[in-house]
Amino acid sequence: MAVAYPHSTAEPAANLMVPAAAAPPCPSAALTQDDLKKIAAYKAVEHVKSGMVVGLGTGSTAKHAVDRIAHLLQQGKLTDIVGIATSMKTHDQAVSLGIPLSDLDTHPVVDLAIDGADEVDPDLNLVKGRGGSLLREKMVESATTKFVVIVDESKLVKHIGGSGLAMPVEIIPFCWNHSLKRLVNLFADSGCEGKLRRNRSDENGEIYVTDNGNYIIDLYFERDIGDLNEASDAILRLPGIVEHGMFIGLATSVIVAGVSGVTVKTKVGSEMEIDSFCYNDLRNGF
Repeated sequence: MAVAYPHSTAEPAANLMVPAAAAPPCPSAALTQDDLKKIAAYKAVEHVKSGMVVGLGTGSTAKHAVDRIAHLLQQGKLTDIVGIATSMKTHDQAVSLGIPLSDLDTHPVVDLAIDGADEVDPDLNLVKGRGGSLLREKMVESATTKFVVIVDESKLVKHIGGSGLAMPVEIIPFCWNHSLKRLVNLFADSGCEGKLRRNRSDENGEIYVTDNGNYIIDLYFERDIGDLNEASDAILRLPGIVEHGMFIGLATSVIVAGVSGVTVKTKVGSEMEIDSFCYNDLRNGF
């Protein structure tokens, strides 16, 4: 556990207003997808202890975790937390809430990272990066001692790419169409289609640019791509490729919020431990 770290931003002001943490939804009420995201995020923040360096994820689910950490800091239930943001958006959120921030240069080992995912397979492999922050997310989350993933049950898939939605690949802008064609050819047997990400869905939209000044190719698969490590190696061998959105073997635990309760899946050696909680069991934690 990290203690007494210097950091790059000022300490939160004493009068800083942090939004009050809302109570979890009543189990008898209809739960929205955002309710489920918040429940998973709050459960994950139970892993945060005073003095930790914490990787702060990006996206609609991770946003709830950042809000919760800030609320506990404001209450004095957490102290001496240092955050490492995985995107400019999360950096701005954390600064606005008064969470002290630093970086991997100062803290190369992170105690805990909390982030969402776009897909989770039965072995806790992930797809991330549909929000565009996959490179910084992978840098922080590969440097952490514990990586807790928070999702609602809609993110569970039988295999990576199984949702039919994008698996992002960050590329340099130079000759992006050449890179797109090479990526698609790699996975021709899986019925792969590739698209350059734009800020609008139409072909005339401005090209989406990551925090790192790069482009993103979104890959869509009709069939299972097979061995993930082989797929990863093949992608990264292509010149011009920066990183892909498969997070293979990085997650320590996955917290899944569903309509009937929360399931926590944790890797213990070669085994998988599964714990389940109903919402009444969790209410005291909120």
